[in-house]
Amino acid sequence: MIQVEEALLIIAENSTKMPVQKIQVNKSLGYILAETVYSPIAMPPFRQSAMDGYAFIHSEKHQYDIVGISQAGDHSKIKLKENEAVRIFTGAFVPHNADTVVMQEHVMATENSILITRMPEQNENVRSKGEQIGKEEVVFKANTLITPAAIGFLACLGITEISVYKKPKVAILVTGNELVESGEKLPKGKIYESNSVMLHAALQNVGIKKAKVYKVKDSLKATKKALKVILKKYDIVLISGGISVGDYDFVKEALGQNEVTELFYKLNQRPGKPMFFGSKNETLVFALPGNPASSLTNFYIYVYPAIKNRMGFSDIHLRKLLRKLNDNITNTTGKTLFLKALYDETHVTVLDGQSSAMLNTFAIANCLLVVPHNVESINIGELVTLLPID
Repeated sequence: MIQVEEALLIIAENSTKMPVQKIQVNKSLGYILAETVYSPIAMPPFRQSAMDGYAFIHSEKHQYDIVGISQAGDHSKIKLKENEAVRIFTGAFVPHNADTVVMQEHVMATENSILITRMPEQNENVRSKGEQIGKEEVVFKANTLITPAAIGFLACLGITEISVYKKPKVAILVTGNELVESGEKLPKGKIYESNSVMLHAALQNVGIKKAKVYKVKDSLKATKKALKVILKKYDIVLISGGISVGDYDFVKEALGQNEVTELFYKLNQRPGKPMFFGSKNETLVFALPGNPASSLTNFYIYVYPAIKNRMGFSDIHLRKLLRKLNDNITNTTGKTLFLKALYDETHVTVLDGQSSAMLNTFAIANCLLVVPHNVESINIGELVTLLPID
């Protein structure tokens, strides 16, 4: 049995980045860049008007003759004189010798001329070439998360393909003779299976949209057979249940028979003590507790950073916040506690119902409050560390 901090280090050391792939920009949302991207053009690629109005050569004059029009998409070859202006629209090409655009709201216009009623500063309302980015300048550094805005920026630079880290393929293996599919009639002695649905939802929050779910009965033969297939096809395997020491817990033995290397087994924490972490080749295996609250807790603490590390994220762990405690906490277990809690801008409150089998409390919690294994008590008003899960 190892401490939480040691387990996190082992996971970080063994969750190597996924291979790099080329991907279309319009399909890259949520991926991490594997290399620095440079701009093939300046943006904007020419001087643009920032307003609908009139382009002119800035001077002391207020009256100008209109000698043409510049719409977005046009390339005006008009050469203005000091007493001339061009009707212009937002995003349109500014004639070479024009240096200023006056907003249309600040002029009195006739068919052939304008009178400027509020003179702009010289160069006002003109976007210079390369104002956003110059040619060959860095667009995004490697390890940047691709967001909707990033996709838009790449597209406006004419970039259609980028190199990213692949997202890991994930399988969820659920064990348990007592489990019944939701929607079916519930016989006596059975319970509805929820862990695979819960874990699949948690995976989606990390950016893994698809995960294959496998289900096996509590038998060594069935578990071993299922794992043999899964370990060849997936980058990360999550196993729900069967990892404790009961007579019908066959997961650890089945993993050994499939030559999965044990990296640690059992954690000095509550909830979530019976967890296995191992690997075979490049595949990571997390055998999570069967109790739902334990399973989800360990997903947030251990699986979440492993997936983010494999995807190429630099910051892989849940963020940490400090809040003042609304309750007294006693910890006589010698274990690290992860308590479901609710926090606001200043304080955090531990919720009732901390059982590892209960999800009702977890469903309303927005954080896990961390009590270190070597801390026996925390008093009201003291600062505590919490991990937001909202």
